[in-house]
Amino acid sequence: MRDYKDYYAILGVPRNATEKEIKAAYRKLARQYHPDVNPGDKEAEEKFKEINEAYQVLSDPEKRAAYDRYGEQWQAYQRMREQYGEGFQPEGGFGGMPFGFESFADFIEQLLRGGGGFRATGFHAPPRDIEQTIEIDLQDAIHGATRTLQLNLEEVCPRCGGLGELRDHQQTCPACGGRGRKRFSLLGVEMPCDECEGTGRVSALCPTCGGSGVVRRTRTITVKIPPGVAEGQRLRLAGEGLPGSNGQRGDLYLRIKIKPDARFERKGNDLYVDVDVDYLTAILGGEVSVPTPHGTVTMKVPPGTQSGTRFRLAGKGIPLGQGKRGDLYARARIVVPRSLTPRERELLEQLRQLRQQEVKA
Repeated sequence: MRDYKDYYAILGVPRNATEKEIKAAYRKLARQYHPDVNPGDKEAEEKFKEINEAYQVLSDPEKRAAYDRYGEQWQAYQRMREQYGEGFQPEGGFGGMPFGFESFADFIEQLLRGGGGFRATGFHAPPRDIEQTIEIDLQDAIHGATRTLQLNLEEVCPRCGGLGELRDHQQTCPACGGRGRKRFSLLGVEMPCDECEGTGRVSALCPTCGGSGVVRRTRTITVKIPPGVAEGQRLRLAGEGLPGSNGQRGDLYLRIKIKPDARFERKGNDLYVDVDVDYLTAILGGEVSVPTPHGTVTMKVPPGTQSGTRFRLAGKGIPLGQGKRGDLYARARIVVPRSLTPRERELLEQLRQLRQQEVKA
């Protein structure tokens, strides 16, 4: 349990200060100690954090009431209210107690002795899953790929083994000053210190992880992307997540994001591509080359093809598994020359006149 802080003294206001006075004091101090005003000043930075912490409590009516009433145990009271409901009241006797406790003192003592207490030293958590986004090319989504990723993830601290403290380095308990007992204003009685469990000594915090039990490390992992993955699909890598206190890891989920492709547009398992068709081929019919993810193929264009006409090339799209694939749709884009030779113009003029005569007839 951290040391008690007098939030009123931190903001420099009396205990009966109004909400307006608290806000004014906070703004004045925040401007004075803001990191932008005091670059590189660690003391000012810590002061700024204290000011913000005090304001967060005193500006909230519910938190301020608990702080005023229970002093250094106000957060414990808040946690018990969250756990046992809004009707939980320390002064309520047996009626306000969780089942199995004769009194609030009995409940608190058991809580602080280890029956669900609030001491948070060390890394005591279950394995956790994490999710990362991986961006790939459409070609990787179609054919599959192997990618190497570098992830900045948490690891169990190698020095303390995730405990957050060094059991072979003991020091005087800062919470009780080595007495082993501490007076809790919530009860008005002395009880065994919850920090040292009544021994007066505590293990020193691990300097490597700062007591968190974890350190951040850059890990390199290899990922196999299967053919046919879709936008938003998640790939599960078992045991590549964050570690729990037992050393076991959760899973890593990679969410697929596919970069836009310059040639192909994907819709489900089908692909769409624009194919240039010169105006004479569109009029007379012929063949054009069509790019596909699996190579270039030749496609027949019937006479009189209009711009925007779609042609279906079965099995040339996204892999579906078991040798099956989606389709590729080629959209005709009629290309008209920007300039003509004199002979071409002459022939086209003759063709236009002939066409006009045919229409009149």
